[in-house]
Amino acid sequence: MSASGRSGRRATSGRSTSRALKTRAGTTAAVRADTAVGTRERILAAAEMLLRRHGVEKLTVVDVARTLGMSHANVYRHFASRAALQDALVQGWLQQVTDPLREIVARPVPAGERLEAWLLALITAKRRKVLRDPELFEAYHAAAEAARAVVDAYLREARQQLARIVRDGVASGEFAVRDVDAAVAAIYDAMGRFTDPHYIRRTANRSARAHEQDAKRVLALVIAGLRAGVV
Repeated sequence: MSASGRSGRRATSGRSTSRALKTRAGTTAAVRADTAVGTRERILAAAEMLLRRHGVEKLTVVDVARTLGMSHANVYRHFASRAALQDALVQGWLQQVTDPLREIVARPVPAGERLEAWLLALITAKRRKVLRDPELFEAYHAAAEAARAVVDAYLREARQQLARIVRDGVASGEFAVRDVDAAVAAIYDAMGRFTDPHYIRRTANRSARAHEQDAKRVLALVIAGLRAGVV
């Protein structure tokens, strides 16, 4: 074989080896990332279990680590502090509410229809959380009191979603709203009792259907007001 042939084979072999090494490195990185995500989810699941069992005051990194049979240093690799762990729990809990709402905002349907769907979905989610697992709700509610930045971000996103629906209604001519911020505040004032935990507990003996019908009656007035341009 000529020298040039051997040289070509060596070059081809070198490129193949380089590609194999890069592929192996990428696979290893992906496995590590998956492992990290898996460990993070295990930590959060253990923390939620302890939150339910002992409440927020006794939720510690050491107890989470002990439950999982790992060192507390391993927990700290994923959460820099007890507060960070608690914030992540609250954020995940609130995302269970906001993620479905985000999908409703993006629907290609009239603003009034989206507004009704958005508010009813929020009411249903809150009712489910308060009534189906009251102990866990109380634990998360207490944790949320300390996670103010996370809660404030959730409230901002909810108001932004609602404002987008109202603005879309104005842009399409469906709503005659002059002040979007005032309209959003009025909607919250009108519908707030249906998502209030105390109200939900007081009316727990009523069916979800009856609860929804009450909300729809108020919603009809709210949407009529938006169309009439009362704000």
